[in-house]
Amino acid sequence: QVQLVESGGGLVQAGGSLTLTCSASGSINSVLFMGWYHQPPGKERDLVALTSLTTTYTNYADSVKGRFTLSRDNANLYLQMNKLKPADTAVYYCHAVEKGGTRYWGQGTQVTVSS
Repeated sequence: QVQLVESGGGLVQAGGSLTLTCSASGSINSVLFMGWYHQPPGKERDLVALTSLTTTYTNYADSVKGRFTLSRDNANLYLQMNKLKPADTAVYYCHAVEKGGTRYWGQGTQVTVSS
């Protein structure tokens, strides 16, 4: 079992920055991938960024390339979000995939970007 807890969401003006933090606990050594998804109001949950914990693979959604950056420190995963746009307004969820394919989600953190 893996537990994920997000923090760092909030309200920011367009052009501003926020850093989201995902704190992982439990069977972290069994996790292969970690990343962030977001779910804008009335829309489906989509991938924002994903990184491998065993290789150098990292992938970003086209909409955030050049603006968002993933980083990791032990059991914490960070999403640095710069040049935020109103279209980035969403609930952001931390995600982990374990060996064997089991997927875990955090409870989500709200990011609201005002114009």
